[in-house]
Amino acid sequence: MRELSVILMLVLAAPVRAADPPKLAVFDFEMIDTSLQGEVYGPRGDERDRLLHVGDQIRKQLGESGRFQVLDIASVNDAAHHSNLQACGGCDVKLAWQLGADLAMTGVVQKVSNLILNVNFYLRDVKTGALVAAGSADMRGNTTESWTRATDYLIRNRLLAQDYGAPPK
Repeated sequence: MRELSVILMLVLAAPVRAADPPKLAVFDFEMIDTSLQGEVYGPRGDERDRLLHVGDQIRKQLGESGRFQVLDIASVNDAAHHSNLQACGGCDVKLAWQLGADLAMTGVVQKVSNLILNVNFYLRDVKTGALVAAGSADMRGNTTESWTRATDYLIRNRLLAQDYGAPPK
């Protein structure tokens, strides 16, 4: 009886392990350029760099939050870049599934002009393909600073403001 009491005390005293945070695949964001400048001059290198930065910023901040386990997308990145992730009929979810993800994030930056831009993200459940969350932020000015600030706003006020099954940090 005493042994049973000791075992019971040890089991009850053992720390309870929180559930692992959901595994998240964050794909590089895409550009929708409906601006006159885009029509006349085509894609810009600085905007391509900013698109990559947005994805890196999201991966870094969400990973550091402890609320997500951000996965390396390198093995499917080429396929993702050769798809329109917003209009491919769920290929983002299929690619995320190949990585073992629970959630898939895609996003777009829409450019109306060099003054008016908008960043959007879409978070989907990999098992069902259902949209779990979405967010949008307007930017004024086509600068690295405006893109970074808009992305940071979405991370803090949309992505980290909701619970996606992750333990709180």
